[in-house]
This record gives sequence, C-alpha cells and structure tokens, in this order.
Amino acid sequence: MNRETQGMLIGFVGILVFSLTLPVTKIAIPSFNPYFIAFGRAFIAGLVALAYLSYKQVPLPSKADLVKCAVIALGVIFGFPVLTTVAMEEGSSSHGAVILGMMPLATTVIGVIRFKERPSIGFWLLSILGAALVIIYALIKSAGSFTYIDGLLVLGGICACVGYVEGAELSKKMNPRTVISWALVISLPINIVATYFTFSSAYWSADAIAWISFLYLSLFSMYLGFFFWYEGLAIGGIARVSQVQLIQPFCTLLASSFFLGDHITLMNMVFAFLVVSTVILSKHMLVKNSY
Repeated sequence: MNRETQGMLIGFVGILVFSLTLPVTKIAIPSFNPYFIAFGRAFIAGLVALAYLSYKQVPLPSKADLVKCAVIALGVIFGFPVLTTVAMEEGSSSHGAVILGMMPLATTVIGVIRFKERPSIGFWLLSILGAALVIIYALIKSAGSFTYIDGLLVLGGICACVGYVEGAELSKKMNPRTVISWALVISLPINIVATYFTFSSAYWSADAIAWISFLYLSLFSMYLGFFFWYEGLAIGGIARVSQVQLIQPFCTLLASSFFLGDHITLMNMVFAFLVVSTVILSKHMLVKNSY
C-alpha cells in the first residue's frame, strides 16, 4: 500500500468521527447554550490533552511551532465549533452537512497557497466538480438561495480548513496527537473562562443523551478524530487526502437519518454517488508538492 492510499484510509477514520459532529450537536442544542457546547467541549478535550502530554512527558514545542498551534486553535478549536454550533441552533444537520462539502476544495486551495502543493489540472477539475455538486445540492434543498446559516457554515468550514492545513504540515515534524494536544492546551485558559461564564446550573438536569452527546463532541470531534485526520493528511498529502472530506456530508446524512429521523431521499443518494465518484477519480490524478 502506497503512502497516499494509507493516508486516505487513515484520514477516512477521522472523517467518520467528524461526520457525527453536526447531528450530535443538534441533539445537544435543546439542552445547552450553543456557546457552552463550543467552549465546553474544548475545555474537556483540553483537560484530556493536558493529561496526555503530561503522561507522555512531551517537551514544550519551539516558539514557531507554538505559533502554528495557535493558528490551529483559532481554526478548529474556536472558529469552526463556535460558528457551526450557533448555525445548528436554527439550521438542520442535513443541510449543514452539504454546505460543508466545500471544505475539500477550500483545504486544497489553502494547501496550495500555504505550502505550494501542485495538483494537476485534472485534480483541480474534479475538486471543483465535487464542490459544485454539493453547492447545487444545497441550492436545490434551500429553494435556490443562501441564508445567514449558510454563511456561518461556510465561514466555519474555512476556519476548519486553515486549522487542517496548519495541523497537517506540523504533523510532518511532530506526532499528530501532540499537535492537536498542544493546540487544545494553549487555548485551555480561554476555554476555562468561557465555559464558566456560559455554564448554567440548569444543565445538570439535562438528560443522559444530551450529556453523552456533549462528551462525544468533547472527546471525539474535538480530540480523537484529529489523531487520524492529521496523520492521514501528513502521510498522504493535503491535496489528496482532503478529497476524502467529500464523503463526509453523506456520512452525516446517514447519521442524521439514524439519530434524528431525517429522511434519505433519492436525490441524496444520487448526489452521494456522484460526489464519491469524484473522490475515486481524483485518486488517479497527479499531485506534486514542494517537499
């Protein structure tokens, strides 16, 4: 198995973890303030990350690497969780899943700009086709117009992509587990304060499902999923492995159907087939990088 295939398979495990984020957030929203969910899940994950770094006796990164960890934190610990959780207060997880289908193309573009990856023309065309498919799907589902919820999701997706690219690059010289752990730990003071001010004593009466959902977001979406995602991106390359994200909207659709009772329509299945086809075809397109 070559490194690109290995990276795509490892990255796919991370995508499976992330695909539950929106529907699980939707389950937690009725019981908790969206800002508490966003900051609280990072607070819990940060405590676990601190315990991991202490147990492994990981040395403090260099100043340059700490700056990169701060950029990662801004993208995947603050930007994406806050914006998407607020969007889920009114929007549906199924709709959000498809809007976030633009993330593979955004990740590729940011990777090209930031680290000089050089995808072939064919790879670009397939990436754009995949993104166009999910945009068409979103327009059909929302009667031909975008809403402010779409705007929040797009901004959140871009934030995540910035964090993905920086994390992938840093994972080439550091253990991927260490990368996300340091990003969580350096943001822990802010998350402690934010969690304190957004917490309500009424939350203690929330049912077990709400708390289990919150813990999933904390331990898996905010932490363990990045173990696989950053390692996959580092091994297989940002441009190549980012295309696996095209499958995420449809994994989320399945999860929304199972957990929330959202109906899977023929149109969902047709677009799923078309988008997955672009991922399979892009696997055979040339991607060069500068390292």
